[in-house]
Amino acid sequence: MNLYVGNLPYSTTEEQLQQTFNSFGSVNSVQIIIDRRTNRSRGYGFVEMSTEDGGKKAIEALNGSDFEGRSLRVDQAHNRAGEVSHNTGKPRTNNNQTPRAAANDLDNNASGGVMGFLKGLFN
Repeated sequence: MNLYVGNLPYSTTEEQLQQTFNSFGSVNSVQIIIDRRTNRSRGYGFVEMSTEDGGKKAIEALNGSDFEGRSLRVDQAHNRAGEVSHNTGKPRTNNNQTPRAAANDLDNNASGGVMGFLKGLFN
């Protein structure tokens, strides 16, 4: 289960986050999102728990809890279908949609995205 962790102090390390979540189950991966220009934490990240049960326990226990003086926001992470990832430039997808289908949705959506804007100019 992939979890979103928000309102992190900028000084938080991935190791600290992993230790915090390990008490709820096995952690597959931890990623704190870093701003490319400043090379500083953006104050949020993602934790992938190996089981859904561990993820749910972590959400229940940590959402709203104090972490180094800040109130954590912990929730299940969701990809937003049809949005382009800032990291890869590829369309984000949900579990029911292939990347190609998501790209086609962007291209065919006359009211959204660059392609929709351009189609609106020429139609």
